[in-house]
Amino acid sequence: MKDTLFILMQHILPQHLISRFVGRIAECTNPWVKNTFTTWFAKRYNINMSEALVEDPTAYANFNAFFTRELKPGIRPIDEADEAIVSPADGAVSQLGDIEHGRIFQAKGRGYGLATLLGGDQKLADQFINGSFATIYLSPKDYHRVHMPFTGTLRETIYVPGDLYSVNQTTAANVDQLFARNERLVAIFDTERGPMAMVLVGAMIVAGIETVWSGHEAPRIKAPVRTAFQAEPQEPITLQKGEEMGRFKLGSTVVLLFGEDAVNWQDHLKAESPLRLGERIATSTAVAESRNDDSAAA
Repeated sequence: MKDTLFILMQHILPQHLISRFVGRIAECTNPWVKNTFTTWFAKRYNINMSEALVEDPTAYANFNAFFTRELKPGIRPIDEADEAIVSPADGAVSQLGDIEHGRIFQAKGRGYGLATLLGGDQKLADQFINGSFATIYLSPKDYHRVHMPFTGTLRETIYVPGDLYSVNQTTAANVDQLFARNERLVAIFDTERGPMAMVLVGAMIVAGIETVWSGHEAPRIKAPVRTAFQAEPQEPITLQKGEEMGRFKLGSTVVLLFGEDAVNWQDHLKAESPLRLGERIATSTAVAESRNDDSAAA
């Protein structure tokens, strides 16, 4: 009954209006407003402020600055092995596995189209057919900057307008095509393992999505926006594994996509497995195979 009511409210509430209103509060610099909000939030979600570069929740300019707080250097070691694909964020696995018949598994028999997730571009989707996906949920207590799972050069971004349903496990299990209907930013990178997509999915009360190369990306006008990043004479944007690529102003989800035979997920990972930024979540098959071939030749 509780879950049914929660889902019903998701359908009838003015999602964008509520989210934009919360966004205004989150940007408020009034000391009483922002200090009340940040201290309540830190206690409510038992946030470990000892990991933050600035440990005092009231020292931030506003709630969004607190929410996207920087961690102390070295607090999240990055697996530096050449073959390691690392978690782009703190969070938990929602689902991961193979992309089958152009569809991605969501939960409890629900799925969604790969092309729909990528803004309706079938030619782009074809690059990930029979590939691999991982959906990572960032809860309110988590660190909310998103980092590179693998070194890549930015090819393009696609902003896709949409709904703003919550993206927790309850909603994923009950709302059809959740991640392909919510507002999202698709970032396509070229890597030594072929194309890699990082899809930053918006959600209820998410006040914005930002990237390190363009700043504010979402919300935008109610129309798709596509931006290419490899047209001359523009300098290519190459981000190293573990380097920050974006952030959520309030929590949401990242969907990772790789092409066919590009990666192998770690065997121990499954739905609801906790993740830490920088830990290995997969192995690049090409790098691993290259090492094996070199060893055999020696």
